[in-house]
Amino acid sequence: MIVRESPSSLKLFFVMQGSVVPKIYGRIISVALLSAIVLLIDQHVVTLPHISIGAMGIFGVALSLFLGFRNNAAYDRWWEARKLWGSIISDVRNLGRHLCLFVGDGADREHILSCAVAFAHLHRGFLRNVDVRTDVVPWIGEEKTTAMMAQQNPADAALRSMADQVGRLIEKDAISGFGQMTISQTLSAMAEAQAGCERIVTTPLPFVYSLLVRRTTYLYCWLLPFALIDSTSWFAPVFVAIVAYVFFGLQSVTNELELPFRKVQNGLPLDAMCRTVEISVSEALGREAPAERAPVNHVLT
Repeated sequence: MIVRESPSSLKLFFVMQGSVVPKIYGRIISVALLSAIVLLIDQHVVTLPHISIGAMGIFGVALSLFLGFRNNAAYDRWWEARKLWGSIISDVRNLGRHLCLFVGDGADREHILSCAVAFAHLHRGFLRNVDVRTDVVPWIGEEKTTAMMAQQNPADAALRSMADQVGRLIEKDAISGFGQMTISQTLSAMAEAQAGCERIVTTPLPFVYSLLVRRTTYLYCWLLPFALIDSTSWFAPVFVAIVAYVFFGLQSVTNELELPFRKVQNGLPLDAMCRTVEISVSEALGREAPAERAPVNHVLT
């Protein structure tokens, strides 16, 4: 995720970090060159068909509606993912307070909260398809880490370990009935947030939307030079390049927001959020808390 102040008016046009220009400049140049070739042929070789600028305007409105719909849907997924991870952080903090009230200090509380940190890292590993062993081992040990990562769903295995420990405390009558209900609800909320993230990562936007938007964008940019020949002449490549930047740029942004857990510049900072969980648990256990993750070159991962 990009973390920086808004650039000044002068720098605004030269900032590349977080911009989609590096990803789409090839398409922008191609469309501008196509526009220049169309003008050359029309003026020096043979007169080409001219398209009504009004018709292209209607076409552009329709394309804008498609892009707007897909962009809104993608942002909703990004924002929902951020809220789900926010609820995971909140639930871990609540779990620490609940254990303090109903269990008290001791090895049982430390075991459950350590598994909560492991849950966050293992969930991040599943969402990003990365190896998080080195982040999990310091909290629950090598043996338990290996056992959890051998499961089909390691994060769910961490939740089960927490539930098993709570169950053993219940058998020993170490938790009151109200405490049992409260802790159970917190664990259930963590499981619901996990399932919500899994739903997002395993269910992308329908492919037909992506296909329709991409086809329509290319068709519009290819046809636009034929509508600008009369009205803009040799400024046509400039106008076409600007339009291509807007439409292809929105398409590229939507592709990043659609899958918010990927490790890209505009993805969610899962590493930083897992560090927040570590800090919360460390402070709850009276340990020295690690430092917060800082942005590197304005990028928070």
